[in-house]
Amino acid sequence: MSLPKSELERSSDLDEIVRRLEIAVQKRMGANATLADISVATLGGSSRTILFDLIDGSSRRRLVSRQETYLMDASPFLPPEMQFKLLQLAYKHGVPVPEPIFEFADDDGLGRGHVMAHVAGETLPKRLLNDSQYTHAREIFVVQAAEILVRLHAIDKQEANFLDNTLDSVDPLQAQIARYDYYGEPHPALEFGFRWLDKHRPAKAVACLVHGDFRNGNMLVNEHGIQAVLDWECAHIGDPMADLGWLCTRSWRFGNDELHAGGFGTREALFDAYEAAGGRSVDREAVHWWEIFGSMRWAMLNIMQIHGHLHGGRRSPAFAACGRNTSLMEYDLLMTIAGRLD
Repeated sequence: MSLPKSELERSSDLDEIVRRLEIAVQKRMGANATLADISVATLGGSSRTILFDLIDGSSRRRLVSRQETYLMDASPFLPPEMQFKLLQLAYKHGVPVPEPIFEFADDDGLGRGHVMAHVAGETLPKRLLNDSQYTHAREIFVVQAAEILVRLHAIDKQEANFLDNTLDSVDPLQAQIARYDYYGEPHPALEFGFRWLDKHRPAKAVACLVHGDFRNGNMLVNEHGIQAVLDWECAHIGDPMADLGWLCTRSWRFGNDELHAGGFGTREALFDAYEAAGGRSVDREAVHWWEIFGSMRWAMLNIMQIHGHLHGGRRSPAFAACGRNTSLMEYDLLMTIAGRLD
């Protein structure tokens, strides 16, 4: 459903949004702070992203505002306040993320969201996997990704205990089934997947903080490699093999199907790098389970997007295309279970 309509949301005037953003910045940074070089990266969807320069005297710094604009029923995403806490936690422990600057308050009139530092880099998978500019980044991606995951998984989960009761922390498979039931859309292939996943659950692992959406497309990369990990809205307490399996899910290879880890390297290269960096011994059967789970989960996320397009008041061609994409995920799901896709 859409968020309650505030005076700001009824207005399509971005000048008013920017005015309020500048006031919010001045509250924290001082009355002399001003905004310049403003651009809107996204408008619509579940958040609004505004890039701007903060000018204070002779200093100038690029920042990013993330403002929630749409609230979904049965949302799989964490609320913005939890995402900000996760940014703070990851930043504290040296996980490469944009520096969290401040959260919006009620009296800012901007809804829920936050401001963070801007990190330069590319996120588009096709460019990262094909452009000559990123040749070196491709060569070191798997090792860097493994080192980041080891650092993340080593964080004391008690520091993220605000995630303990989220659906995905309690039981990620049941969380997906509950969302499927909410959408009320019949998908026999997914129902088969649910049964297979439930029957073949891996042994219960020692839980830790997992990113939940660690993949090609959610990382800022330049020619020197991974600069920042983005999009923490799916983080939860769970099996560390889930992050490895999600990165190896077929959807994130973008045609480089023999390079299982996001189109950059093989599974074994990723597993070896993870263990070499001090990570736990990789349970290959568990990772395989999480890859199959990943195809099911990506299908569910596409169902969520088409549901929002049809019923939630956020229509766009991109969301409409998710209806077609769901069938592609179902194919990957069934063929991987059958052993016909690697």
